Formats: sequence, C-alpha cells, structure tokens
Amino acid sequence: MTEHQAPPPTPPQQAGRTPERTEGPLVRPYGDTTGDGMVQVSFTLPVSSLGDAAKHAEGAAAQLARKMGIDPPLVAHTQPMGPGFTFFVVYGPVTHLVDTREVRVVERDYPLLTPKEVNLAIRQGLRRRLVVVGACIGSDAHTVGIDAILNIKGFAGEKGLEYYRELKVVNLGAQVSVPELVARAREEEADAVLVSQVVTQRDAHLLNTQEMSAAFREAYPSDRRPLLVVGGPRFDESAADRLGVDRVFARGTTPGEVASYLTHRIVGSAA
Repeated sequence: MTEHQAPPPTPPQQAGRTPERTEGPLVRPYGDTTGDGMVQVSFTLPVSSLGDAAKHAEGAAAQLARKMGIDPPLVAHTQPMGPGFTFFVVYGPVTHLVDTREVRVVERDYPLLTPKEVNLAIRQGLRRRLVVVGACIGSDAHTVGIDAILNIKGFAGEKGLEYYRELKVVNLGAQVSVPELVARAREEEADAVLVSQVVTQRDAHLLNTQEMSAAFREAYPSDRRPLLVVGGPRFDESAADRLGVDRVFARGTTPGEVASYLTHRIVGSAA
C-alpha cells in the first residue's frame, strides 16, 4: 500500500475481532469490519500543498473532516491542483447511523415495457405517432445525456427512442434557447419535451429548467402543454414540482424507462 492509498477494506471474517453489527433498520457504513463506520470522502480546498505548505494543507483537510464528523481522520491522499488548490482523500470513522425506515426515494409508478409493447400501446391508444422533442438548453453543449435516450444507439444495452416505430423523435442537439425549444415543440405538435442538463455550475441546470417550465406555461393552455421531462447527473428526482416539470430522471436512466413513462402518461391519459 502506498502513502497515497486508503487502507483496503478487510472482510469481516478476516478482521481478527468480532464485527460490531447494527440490528434492525439502523445501519452504519462498512470499511474494515461490519458496522465500524468507516467512510472515504474527497474534496478540494483552496490551499497550497507545495513544498513546506504540505503539512499545513493536510492539517486543514483533517480539520474539515473532523467538523464533518470523521474522527480520527486519515488524510490518505493529497494532490496539488496548481497554485493555491489541493485535492484530498480522507478516510476515517463516523458515528452517524442510517435509519432505513426514513429513506425516501421516487419509486417507479409505471410498468416497464418492451419496445414492441410501447409501439403497440401507442398505435392502439393514440392511432398516430407519439412526438418527442429533445434538447440541451441554455449554454449546455453536452449532448451525451440526450443522445443516450434519443439516439438509436441508446444506452446500457437498450436502443434509444429513435428505434421505436411509433415515436417521432426530433433531437435539436446542444445550446438550444428556451424560445427556440418552445417554438419547435409547437411546430412539431410535441406530446413530450425531453431536456438534458449536464452543466450544473451555480445551479445552471435548475435555473434553465425553471425558465423552460415557465415559458411552456405561458405558451400553452394548461390542458394542452406537452409533457415536460428533464434529466441529468445532478438532478433530484423528487424536485419535479419545485421545477415545474412532470418528471425528473437522474443518472443511469435508460431509454426503456423513458419510453415506458411516456407511454404510461400520454397513452394512458388518452385512453
């Protein structure tokens, strides 16, 4: 093990002592032994670690870790990031417990359908193709998210929405302004608008989404507005109401999940 690596976890049966177990719904992090509370975190501080400043920088990282509840902290890795910035990895125990009874997540409330089932439901329910318009809005030039859902190549072994015969997909690409998105959605008579946001500095993804939802509310009667769906790595799936959209998808969402959701909401409401 080098000085830059955190101690590797040791399986409980090899730890040399009886593991501390937490009964019932209360659990602790696992590091070396079950229930020992060991965690590893990384962060950057605006301090220099070059030359004689290295010990002071590690002390600053340890101080922050203690204030986060990691005590005693081991500064396992220190990496200068140019003048005045240092990246740290810190390893150590916390005393916090996780109560699994209090975990709240957005559960999938619709069935997962195969492409064949999606096509059949749309053909029978709408008797026309379901129209989807997608884009990255604002200054976001990262199309990897929207392409993973829309492009026929797809993501995670699933083909994108362009593969579905009963879906008409219009991918506007990157850096699309909100007025342009609204205008194209009206022109295409979109049933759903999908927006991907990867750029998140200064909450740009939240501001862009709120601007978009406000623009669609102004441009459409409440009963004619297309379904608004957003996704990206930093979105909170429970924030749909706060952002003014119908659904938020987090990282790891597959095209099949999106297709199934659109079918459930649009075809189901039309039935």
